Amino acid sequence: MDRDKMIKMVVILAAIVIIAGSLSKIMSQNSMSLTEYAKLNDLPLESPSDSTPEPSSDSQPESSSDSDGQNSPSADSSAGSQEESTPAAESQTEASPAPSSQLTGASLNGNTQLEERCTLAEGFYYEPLSDNLRRYMTGISYPAAEEENAAPPEITFEELRYVHILHYDFEGNSTEGELICNEFIAQDLTEIFQELYRNEYQLEKVLLIDEYDGDDTASMEDNNTSCFNYRPVEGSANLSKHAFGLAVDINPLYNPYITYREGSENILPVSAADYADRTANFPYKIDENDLCYKLFIQHGFTWGGNWNNVKDYQHFQKIPQ
Repeated sequence: MDRDKMIKMVVILAAIVIIAGSLSKIMSQNSMSLTEYAKLNDLPLESPSDSTPEPSSDSQPESSSDSDGQNSPSADSSAGSQEESTPAAESQTEASPAPSSQLTGASLNGNTQLEERCTLAEGFYYEPLSDNLRRYMTGISYPAAEEENAAPPEITFEELRYVHILHYDFEGNSTEGELICNEFIAQDLTEIFQELYRNEYQLEKVLLIDEYDGDDTASMEDNNTSCFNYRPVEGSANLSKHAFGLAVDINPLYNPYITYREGSENILPVSAADYADRTANFPYKIDENDLCYKLFIQHGFTWGGNWNNVKDYQHFQKIPQ
């Protein structure tokens, strides 16, 4: 073979080598490693949302704070996180309807009667008595079964209602009050006391008679406005209208109960003697010009101050027809 042919063959072989190298580089640029392939195959498994990346393990503390209600929950929250947040949400729902109270009845009833509560305005409502409140009253304002064959009380707990009100005390401060009454007058009492509150009518105290161990005299001496107390009429064996939750005593120290026997005047409470003269002018006196009198009469109550044989200036009652 001559020299020229050899040179041509070398040039051709060199060209083949150069072309093969170039093709190899080009092909290698479009290849992928196993890691890159795996990453690409993982892409379809991500969240359908293109704008929100999958949270990393470093973001889990933020998710736990969401379950406490500090931030709104993520759409990607796990079922476990939702289960953890549910009790907190439920407890907030249970606690929110009724604020805490210093009153015994309100504390004992709590939120147990919410479904049957009738609310006229904030702070003014009535509802059935809870088991806790019934137990508290039993043996005090409501009789306990002392003997197996004893006659049952003439009124049941189911016929009674707990009434929560607001009122102005003698210092002019707005405060809470509570009564137990017959369901027949529950709406009336709530409306009357709401109107008294609007007019800033002052009632020194409005507490359950049980706070005085069911002692009506002690309650009157403390000028406590009250309603239900299963007791007889003073000096009689007959049950009082208070025993049925149908009577209310308003500011009793300033509006005493007066009886006349054998020419003598008997005043209860005894400490109310200064207020027995109803011709005198003094604060908190109930007469026919008094707002309290007018409201009770408008709601169909009768006033003990209009009785003939006795005078019960604190007393308003309403009897079902």
